[in-house]
Amino acid sequence: MITYIQNRSLKVALKFCLLTCACLLFSIATFAQNVTDKKSIFSRENLIAWCIVPFDIKERGPTERAEMLNKLGITMLAYDWREKHVPTFEEEIEQLKKHNIKLQAFWYYSGANPENDKNFATIIEVLRKHNVKTEIWCMVSGIKGLGEMTQEEKVKAVAKPVAYMADKAAEIGCKLGLYNHGGWYGEPENQLQIIDYLKKPNIGIVYNFHHAEEHIQRFPEFFPKLIPHLLALNLSGLKKGNPVKVVPIGQGDAELDMIKIVKNSNYKGPIGIINEDTAPDAEVGLMLNMDGLKGILEKLGDEAALRSYK
Repeated sequence: MITYIQNRSLKVALKFCLLTCACLLFSIATFAQNVTDKKSIFSRENLIAWCIVPFDIKERGPTERAEMLNKLGITMLAYDWREKHVPTFEEEIEQLKKHNIKLQAFWYYSGANPENDKNFATIIEVLRKHNVKTEIWCMVSGIKGLGEMTQEEKVKAVAKPVAYMADKAAEIGCKLGLYNHGGWYGEPENQLQIIDYLKKPNIGIVYNFHHAEEHIQRFPEFFPKLIPHLLALNLSGLKKGNPVKVVPIGQGDAELDMIKIVKNSNYKGPIGIINEDTAPDAEVGLMLNMDGLKGILEKLGDEAALRSYK
């Protein structure tokens, strides 16, 4: 009887050990899978191609541009344009859909009265017609007497066209991104004041390294304040000096520290790579910046992102 009880106890103990080992192995495998699957904001699938329409010596059309993005494995486009591209707005949207590329943003340059600009009306109508929910990245300038105004007056003056554009964007389910491009409007602190003044839920910020020449030193201070409003972050290289020089990613001496701050932050949105002054051929420019970004990611040890480029 004692031997029977001992044997039975041994079997129970053995089953328990086997079950415990199985659970442990499952937990280890699950943890490893989670580590492998962890996404990085710098992964290829999170990249936006930016400034590849007018800044392309090959002058690719909508079809060629979409095919080029497919070739590079880039799945998002921020669409910049000039007057000659207006007739092809619809074709651009159709080709992006056909090639499974998301129209992440539609750029727009506004003066003091966007309500009188036929191009803005065209953008809104095209997005409405094709039921595209995207972001409108807007620059604002041309407001008379801005330099002589008080800070409060400047905020109100710039907020007027911003409010109009934001309301029109909201009507079709789109967001409006305040795009820094120098001047008073391009200062992050001023954009935050505009957002706080208007309190419209569809207004955010698009921050550009290639217009951050005067922001390098204070970037660690204001960047955390942008994050709750940040729709996109566009990278470039920055070489310190007087003046600061914009270069391809990885060829500067300031962007590594700035990208490290971004990596260690709570920002989870998309990352733009810009071709504006990188190379005459947009494809070459995008490749240069992706290669430079990979070099930075190696220095930062971002293996999750690096795997996406293999």
